[in-house]
Amino acid sequence: MGGLVEAAGLVKRYGDVAALDGFDLRVEPGEIAGLVGHNGAGKTTFFEIAAGLTRPDAGRVAVRGEVGMAPQRLALYPGVTVRETLRLFGGLAGLRRRALAGAIDAVAEELALTGVLDRRVSVLSGGQQRRAQAATALLPDPDVLLLDEPTAGADPETRTALLAAVRRRADGGAAVVYCTHYLPELTELAATIAVARSGRVIARGAGAELLRDLPGEVRVTLDDGEIAVATTDPTATLAALLRDLDRPVRGIDIRRPSLDDLYKGLSEEPADAA
Repeated sequence: MGGLVEAAGLVKRYGDVAALDGFDLRVEPGEIAGLVGHNGAGKTTFFEIAAGLTRPDAGRVAVRGEVGMAPQRLALYPGVTVRETLRLFGGLAGLRRRALAGAIDAVAEELALTGVLDRRVSVLSGGQQRRAQAATALLPDPDVLLLDEPTAGADPETRTALLAAVRRRADGGAAVVYCTHYLPELTELAATIAVARSGRVIARGAGAELLRDLPGEVRVTLDDGEIAVATTDPTATLAALLRDLDRPVRGIDIRRPSLDDLYKGLSEEPADAA
């Protein structure tokens, strides 16, 4: 059946601060949902509730299947080896003996950790530590993956290996919630988007759908400068510009709206909220 995550009306307060204030999110089997928003938007609190580490004050969350979670901050024991780390987490997930050894070898190869399995975590590079932490979540092939900034500060090798591993899990039916500030990753993962602000999801859907009504930009370069026009219809705008110009055109650039535009537009607090 695959994994499933469904949160409805989640509320979580810490004193006077509402970390979640009516948070809704549903992630289907085989879907990667990119959860984006500024710090303090409630993303990490949602992860903690979905993983069963924190109880909400109101609302409900349903998670179908086993959960693998990689938190934003590194949560590894520095004095033990990568292999020992994976044995611990695999054992907690119910893997034993041959199944555990096989899963460790497989995830180590997948995340380019084979050569460092018997090194202590403390001597690994930052990218290797990121991969080791992700491996603890990926090891048992869980039905639900909660990944909070898994490539923060990572090198290109780490980023490539992790994205490929996440995509494979989703292709196998896992429901993935992938929190990141690095929006090109979501395009590469073909992820749907959930934009969080002030403890709520304020926009949800496929990237192309959410970008449809956002303006892009047409830029025309002339001998004496540039003309830049924001527009939702670049073809018509460019035609009108060229029709009205009486000077030579040196260059034309059409920039279509991106996830960055969506993120900046939706995740900014309203002026009266300051």
